[in-house]
Amino acid sequence: MSTKEISRSLSNDFFSQAASFLNTYVTRDHSDTPVTRLSPPEDLKSRFAEAGIGLSIPDGQDAVAPEELLQAMRLTLDYSTSTGHPLFFNQLYGGPEPAGIAGEWLAVAANTNCHTFEVAPVFTLVETEVLAKLARLIGGPYSQDHDGLFVPGGSIANIYGMHLARNRADPAFKQRGAQGGPRLVAFTSEQAHYSYRKAVALTGLGTDNLISVACDADGAMSPASLQEAIKAAEQEGKTPFFVGATAGTTVTGAFDPLEPLSKICREHNVWLHVDGAWGGAALLSRKLRHLMAGCERADSMCWNPHKLLGMPLQCSVFLTQHADILRRTNAGGAAYLFQPDKLHAEYDLGDKTIQCGRRPDAFKLWLAWKAYGDAGFERWVDRADELAQACEIRIKESGGALQLVQRRAPFNVCFWWVPAQLRPYTPEQATPAAKDLLSKVAPAIKELMQQKGDAMIGFQPLGSAPNFFRIVFAGAKLLQDCDLDALLQRINAYGQQLFPAQQ
Repeated sequence: MSTKEISRSLSNDFFSQAASFLNTYVTRDHSDTPVTRLSPPEDLKSRFAEAGIGLSIPDGQDAVAPEELLQAMRLTLDYSTSTGHPLFFNQLYGGPEPAGIAGEWLAVAANTNCHTFEVAPVFTLVETEVLAKLARLIGGPYSQDHDGLFVPGGSIANIYGMHLARNRADPAFKQRGAQGGPRLVAFTSEQAHYSYRKAVALTGLGTDNLISVACDADGAMSPASLQEAIKAAEQEGKTPFFVGATAGTTVTGAFDPLEPLSKICREHNVWLHVDGAWGGAALLSRKLRHLMAGCERADSMCWNPHKLLGMPLQCSVFLTQHADILRRTNAGGAAYLFQPDKLHAEYDLGDKTIQCGRRPDAFKLWLAWKAYGDAGFERWVDRADELAQACEIRIKESGGALQLVQRRAPFNVCFWWVPAQLRPYTPEQATPAAKDLLSKVAPAIKELMQQKGDAMIGFQPLGSAPNFFRIVFAGAKLLQDCDLDALLQRINAYGQQLFPAQQ
């Protein structure tokens, strides 16, 4: 059998069945299934082996029948966490939207590369138009001129920001390298995303040159502390070149005060980048966009529509107000791709990137935007804020069983379940023994919830605060207030079961 015949024999039967199976999965109501089916790695391996399609790929692997491939697909989804479940709160993303999935499927079917216009004409124009729409949402200089790309995640977007800032501060770096240049230093808040530590390592700056800036009680960067840190660095002969602000911190959801931070950056000629991977969606809400005030003055920013907007992973944007700076910084001039005398060469995007190949991720967002409109996106963002407010109210009305770690953010709520013997819990007066007990609560309740297939909620410590739950309302568009009530009641019941009141 020829390779063409092999491909056709599989696709004729298998592909249509696989498409039908996936369509059923995408369109089903996930609320009637467990959020997760907890199964150890060895059990998972056994289940696949019993189905006749083991997870290992042995030497001399034979082709398997389409029925076995379909069974492998079923098992994979059966034992995958149901991110489309309304009680999935563990990460800053949730179930994908149908229009986004359709856009993703189309891009996969086209199987092209968004680096030159000739191989991706519509995808190239779509990316340009989506970036223009986002630039107008940001406003200010962005609406007049901008540059940008869809990139593989917010971490990469933050690296882009630092990379451009470094080359602006030290134009010779690109050719000379780090040795012999100025001592560049960057600043981020103590609650900023860990990708900045990766960025200084990858860009050759070194982690010693990333300065942590204090935050206020809500987790937002302190402008006074930033001013002090920049001046101290300058007095030491260092060259401040980059400030990484955050719009929606990962844990507490705090928004840094962008307007005063931008003023400080202009005063010291420092590049301001806004990590809006999580909170940038506030730009879509008339009620919440004040949280992003000042982002139009930033040199660059990122946003992840695969988070609060439910686009399929990955869908991330990097934007800068400096026109053509990406090409000037990153161009490699590969003659086999980017010929200046080629038809429509001015539309080629690939030489602006630090990659070569790039998926057409803009298309799924474009299709979803056409499907739901500005008003639809705004309703989703506002609903997340409403759910966070409802959760906060219920915690405050719990009689001390549930307690806020700090006041809630628009999309994040951080709270403890407090054992009866620790109530009322006052963090400032808590003994080491009390903090030690409280630190064990969230991990134990989460483990029990996973065993039961119940809601998936993350936990972590922060500063002096022992482990607490963090609910993020990223994909909870289907969550009803009564579901939230029942969830908090179950957490209380699990806590009483695991940490009974002392007699």
